[in-house]
Amino acid sequence: MSSRPSRSWSSGAGTAGAARDLARGTGTAQGASRGAAYGDRFGATERTDPWWRIPILQAVGLLILIGYANYAAILGADHYHYVANGRDYLSPFFSPYVHPAWWPFSPALLVLVFPLGFRATCYYYRKAYYRSFFADPMGCAVGEPRKGYAGETKFPFVLQNLHRFFLYAALVFLIFLWWDVIRAFTFDGRFGMGGGSLAILASTGLLTLYTFSCHSLRHLVGGNVDCFSCAVAGGPRQKTWGVVSVLNEHHMAWAWWSLLGVCFGDFYVRMCSMGVFQDPRFF
Repeated sequence: MSSRPSRSWSSGAGTAGAARDLARGTGTAQGASRGAAYGDRFGATERTDPWWRIPILQAVGLLILIGYANYAAILGADHYHYVANGRDYLSPFFSPYVHPAWWPFSPALLVLVFPLGFRATCYYYRKAYYRSFFADPMGCAVGEPRKGYAGETKFPFVLQNLHRFFLYAALVFLIFLWWDVIRAFTFDGRFGMGGGSLAILASTGLLTLYTFSCHSLRHLVGGNVDCFSCAVAGGPRQKTWGVVSVLNEHHMAWAWWSLLGVCFGDFYVRMCSMGVFQDPRFF
C-alpha cells in the first residue's frame, strides 16, 4: 500500500467567503495574516531604517529617464539620425525607422509602443513604480494608503498579463537594433569605429541583457518544465534555462542600466546631429 497520506478534495471552490476572497485575487483566506502593517494608517511602521530612500530614488530616476525618453520621441524628432563622414547612427528610440506619409507625428510613436509595453508590464518595473508612484506598498511592514487588494484582476492592471506578448515583440526588435549596431560600425562600406558606434553598441547590448534576463523568457525556455530529462531537447533547454537564470538574478540592474543606456544612445546621436559633439573616429 502507498505510504502517502490521503488527499482531501473539496466538491467546489470552498466557502463563500473564501470564494469571494479568491475572486478578488488575494490568494489569502479571510482572517489569515496579511503581513505586518496591514490595516495600519498610511506610512505607519516600526522600522528604523531609511526604508523611504529606495522608493524616492526610483521615482526620481524614472521621472528623469522617462521624461527624457518622451521628449526625444515626441518633440525631438528632428535629430534622431546622424549621417556624416561615413557614419550612420540611428537613435534606438526610432528603430526600426517607420514613417509612412499619412503619419503626421513623430515616427518613434509608431514603434515605441512595443518597447514601452514591455517595460511597463515588466515584473521589476511594476514593483518599482507601484511603490514609488502609487505607494502600494511603500515598503515591507509600512502602512498602505488603501486597505483592499484586488491584485491585477481589474482594468487597467489586468493588462499587465500581456507582458509575455510584449516579450515576443521585444525579441523581434532586438534584430533591428543589432542591425543598427552593424551599420554604426560600418564607415564607407568598411569596418570602422567611432564614439557613436560604442554608444549604440552599449545601448543594444544592455537592452539584450535586460530582455534575456526577463522572468517570462526564463519560464518560456525551461521554467515550465518539471523534468528536463523527460522533456524534448531537455539537455539544451536546461542549459539555456541556466544561462537565463544567471541573467535573471540581476534583472533589476539590467532594467536600470538598459534604460540609461538607451537614453544615452539617443542623446549621443542627437548631440552629433545638432553639431554639439564632434564624434571621434578611432579607426
